[in-house]
Amino acid sequence: MQPFITLNGLVVPLDRANIDTDAIIPKQFLKSIRRTGFGPYLFDEWRYFDQGEPDMDCTLRPRNPDFVLNKPRYQGAEILLARANFGCGSSREHAPWALLDYGIRALIAPSFADIFYNNCFKNGLLPIILPEETIDRLFREVTSAEGGYCLAIDLNNSTVMTPGGETFGFAIDPHRRFCLLHGLDDIELTLKHTAAIRDYENRRRVEAPWLF
Repeated sequence: MQPFITLNGLVVPLDRANIDTDAIIPKQFLKSIRRTGFGPYLFDEWRYFDQGEPDMDCTLRPRNPDFVLNKPRYQGAEILLARANFGCGSSREHAPWALLDYGIRALIAPSFADIFYNNCFKNGLLPIILPEETIDRLFREVTSAEGGYCLAIDLNNSTVMTPGGETFGFAIDPHRRFCLLHGLDDIELTLKHTAAIRDYENRRRVEAPWLF
């Protein structure tokens, strides 16, 4: 998992509340568990005018020019600004996979659905919760900045800084921060104890050989 320490990224505003995981990555794309290749299908039903299917060449598909991800000013965005209850619906882990594969490293919203919120941390995606009034202000500033609007995120200090230098703090569980800073998912955390696991298995082979 890629470590997350700091990020100075372009913001794309998705001004909708209650965006569910089927909108983030529709159900027909859930057949694969490779974790990669989902970026072109992110928000598929909103980005394109046709019906998306796995393995389609998305460069040839008709795009909706009014959808934010298709606007030239937001190309290369790494931070997604959203409204309340982002990631509701089914608990598909493909949703954070699609966001990451597209290039999104951080999400900012007033609230997230619980399972989606947990899945983000497990995959190296940082979900940041800020007050509703702060989110409203950021939407105004992002949409009015014709040349692009960037935010600087410092995970060590749990802060988000605007282009004008104003800083907002956010809360994050210390263990989750540690894992993101060091790029550790659940498997990598377990593998840090490989020697202890091997010692235990060797001991059990002697104590209870019938188990092996």
